[in-house]
Amino acid sequence: MSPEATTMFETISFSIESGIARLRLNRPAFLNALSRPLLAELRQALDIVEGDPAARVLLLSGEGKGFSSGADLSAGSSPVGSEGFDAGAVLEEHYNPIMQQIFALRVPVVSALRGPVVGAGCMLALAADVVVASRTAYFLQAFVNIGLVPDAGSSWWLPRLVGAGRASAMMMLGERIPAEKAAEWGMIYEMVEDDELESRADALAAKFAAGPTVAYALTRQAIRLGLTSDFPQALERERANQRTAGRTGDFGEGVAAFREKRKPAFRGE
Repeated sequence: MSPEATTMFETISFSIESGIARLRLNRPAFLNALSRPLLAELRQALDIVEGDPAARVLLLSGEGKGFSSGADLSAGSSPVGSEGFDAGAVLEEHYNPIMQQIFALRVPVVSALRGPVVGAGCMLALAADVVVASRTAYFLQAFVNIGLVPDAGSSWWLPRLVGAGRASAMMMLGERIPAEKAAEWGMIYEMVEDDELESRADALAAKFAAGPTVAYALTRQAIRLGLTSDFPQALERERANQRTAGRTGDFGEGVAAFREKRKPAFRGE
């Protein structure tokens, strides 16, 4: 894919321009409900981001009034309640691979959110490294409201973001958490006014696109692995990562720019 590329999908919009891979859920008439075709296209787009060196950051958002209303309950290959229906099959087929893809990406992820950020859509959004939400955004773990359990990594990631007490209340009460409270809890990076959301997210994405891509990849990997490793393991990982980062062209450029008192021109290599 060329550096200035656009790929045609039916349920998402996707393009790569100036280092920014823009992935927008695009079912606004359904509040971007996560249908199986959308999930399949999302996986395809994530594969492109991982494999295309032109992509140096992923900006994730939703078309229309909300990011996502969660799983699309209006469609499915097996009717709910029918004999043999397995509500967990879609997790194995789509959600679990998608969450692992996002966590393993070599580039930083920014999510820009407005309106409903619900169910599996909530975890898709919160998997980003930097989450920016407009004042009208709200977060909802809606699973309990239809008799299901949290999925898409909710039980692992949410307690690590906000603590077990708040995560338990979110998942078991099924109540909306407004963006302002989400920011207070540390669930998201920041809340902005609605008319500032796109410009703020674009600025963050542009900063990542111009940054040291290899160092970003090593940092996000270290953060994820650090959540399940002990302190000596973290120190060993940092030592290995620093060796790798120190051999990049971006490190040489960063040092040169520091000495010459100028802004570094990182190339992502």
